[in-house]
Amino acid sequence: MIANPMITIIIPVYNAEMTIVRCLDSVLKQEYTDFEVLIIDDGSTDNSGSICDSYEKKDSRVRVIHQENSGVSASRNLALKLAKGTYIQFLDSDDWITPNAMRLLSSAILANKCDMVICDFYRVSGKRVSQKGNIDEEGLLTTEEFAAYMLENPADFYYGVLWNKLYRKELIETYQLKMDPTISWCEDFMFNLEYLRHTKTLYALPIPLYYYVNTKGSLVNQGMSITQTIKMKLMVFEYYNNFYKHILTEKDYEKNQLRVYRFLIDAANDGTVLPSILSGTKKLGEERNFVSKETLIGQGPLKDCYRSKKLLDYYLEPIAQKNNLTTQEIWLLFCLFDSHHGTTRKELADFTGISPSTLSSLLQRLTHRGLIKVETKHSTRKFVVVFQETADSILLDFSTISSAYRQTVLEGFSREEADQYIQLNQKVQKNIERLF
Repeated sequence: MIANPMITIIIPVYNAEMTIVRCLDSVLKQEYTDFEVLIIDDGSTDNSGSICDSYEKKDSRVRVIHQENSGVSASRNLALKLAKGTYIQFLDSDDWITPNAMRLLSSAILANKCDMVICDFYRVSGKRVSQKGNIDEEGLLTTEEFAAYMLENPADFYYGVLWNKLYRKELIETYQLKMDPTISWCEDFMFNLEYLRHTKTLYALPIPLYYYVNTKGSLVNQGMSITQTIKMKLMVFEYYNNFYKHILTEKDYEKNQLRVYRFLIDAANDGTVLPSILSGTKKLGEERNFVSKETLIGQGPLKDCYRSKKLLDYYLEPIAQKNNLTTQEIWLLFCLFDSHHGTTRKELADFTGISPSTLSSLLQRLTHRGLIKVETKHSTRKFVVVFQETADSILLDFSTISSAYRQTVLEGFSREEADQYIQLNQKVQKNIERLF
C-alpha cells in the first residue's frame, strides 16, 4: 500500500465480472506508477468481488472495500473519504484507459498548477470507436472561459461525466463536495458543477485517454415515471442555472440566459448527459498505433529497429492527436527538429523513409498550417526548415519526449550500467559510420 500516492483512482464495481479485468489491467499497466487504486465492491452478486480481491493480493497499490449494495454515488462518496491521493481520478468498471493516461493527466495538472484537467475520450460502440472532445486547443483556461465552452454543448458527456477529468482532492475536502445518492441522473454532472464553482483554472488536453463503453441506461430503463423524470431533470437544470448565475456577472447572465436554458432542450430526449453521435469511427484496435507483440520480443537487427521506431511512435502519437496532425506529419516534424543543419530533399526523404513526392506534399501542408517555413539555398540545393512560433508547443513536447525516450530505455539501470550502455552505443555508432 502506498502511503502518500499522487493519484487515487476510484472504481465503483457492481456485477462487472465480464469487464473488470480489462479495466484493472489498463490501470496497473500505466507508465505512471505513483497511484493507488480504490475499488468499492457495491454488493456484487457475481464474481466481481473475488476478482478484485485477487488484484489486491498481487499488487500493493490496490485496495478493495466490500459493502452492501448502496449505489454508485454512495460508493464514490466512501472512496473519497478513504482516498490518500493528492489528485482524484474516476473510472467506470466497464471502461478502460490508455497506457499513457495518468502520465499525461498528472503532467498537465502539475506543470500548470491548475484545479482540473479535462481530456478527450474514445466512445466505444460494439467493435467501433470514435474520438470525442469539445475543446480543440490545448491550454489553460479560467473557469469563466471553460463555462463559455460548456454553453456551446451544455448537455454533453465531455463536460458532464467524471471519468475524463483529474480533480484536486484539496478542493473536494475543503468544500465538502460529494455525490448526491438520492438522484440517479446527472449526479456526476451536478458534482462537476459544484466543483467548478470553486476552481480558478482548468487545463484542456485534446488527447483521447479514456475508452467509454456505451452500456449505460436511460431514466426510462431505470423504471422511472414521466413525472419523476421531469422532476429530476428540472432539479438538475436548477443546479446548472445557479452555476451560471454564480460564474457570470448579472449582465452577462442576462445576455446568455437563452443559451443557459438550452440545456433543457438538449437533455430532453434521453435520461443522461448526451454522448455525441458516432462520427469518423474506426474499428476498435485501429484507433491507436499498431504494435506487433511478437516482434517486440524478437531478436535481431530488424527487431531492434522496430522496437526503437515503435517507442518513438508511442511518444509522438499524443502530440499528433492534440495538434490534429497525421502520423507522417508528426514524424517529419520530429525528424526536422532532430536535424540541426541544412539538407537536400533527397537526403531528407532517405532519412525519414518517406518518398520524395509524399515529402513535398507534407512540407507544403505543414507550411500552409503555419508550422514551418522552408528556405532553399539554390547554390547547394540544400534547404533549411525554420519552425514558426505556432510550432513552439510542439517543439517543447519534442524536447520532453526525447527525455522520456531515454528514461524508458534506461529504466532499471544503475548509474554505472547507464554510463556503460551509452559508451557501448557510441562504439556501435562509430562501427556503423566506418562502413559508409
